[in-house]
Amino acid sequence: IEFTDNARKQIMDEGYDPAFGARPLKRTIQQRLENPLAAQLLSGKFADGDTIKIDANAHKFTFEKA
Repeated sequence: IEFTDNARKQIMDEGYDPAFGARPLKRTIQQRLENPLAAQLLSGKFADGDTIKIDANAHKFTFEKA
């Protein structure tokens, strides 16, 4: 898995809360990255051995073959 700079920034922005620090980070990763990526893996969009590039545009994460 590769992350673009936009994706890294989006994860940090969504996963940090001034009141709780980085505690929401795990939830953000699960809800915004793991769950959608798992659905795409199960649908057959990616094959075994593929490198997946994660990008973020307009508060949406995209998953593409690298």
